[in-house]
Amino acid sequence: MAELICIVCPKGCHLHVDEQNEYRVTGNHCKKGEVYGKQELINPVRTITSTCKINHGQLPRIPVKTSDTIPKGKMFEIMKEINHVVLEAPVAAGDLIIENVLDTGVDVIACKEMIRI
Repeated sequence: MAELICIVCPKGCHLHVDEQNEYRVTGNHCKKGEVYGKQELINPVRTITSTCKINHGQLPRIPVKTSDTIPKGKMFEIMKEINHVVLEAPVAAGDLIIENVLDTGVDVIACKEMIRI
């Protein structure tokens, strides 16, 4: 039996996931905890939030994030890709930074507008 702390909401439920019983989840206070507990053992995913370097912007870095969840096992590889990006201002919130990062079907997008100075 696996023990997890749910990260879906601030409540932080202590989950018990029985892998031998079709990933039965106990300890959750809502349906989201049940879904999280199963998914975390079967196919863990995460959303990446980070920053990229930007030239001629108001600030030296701009916040970016993945447009959807990515497999947890690819986090470090995707971070390497993000860390190699150097943008040129201006950039608008929602602009595509990396399309289909590492063939995940997920894009990296800008989270803030950055004007050129």
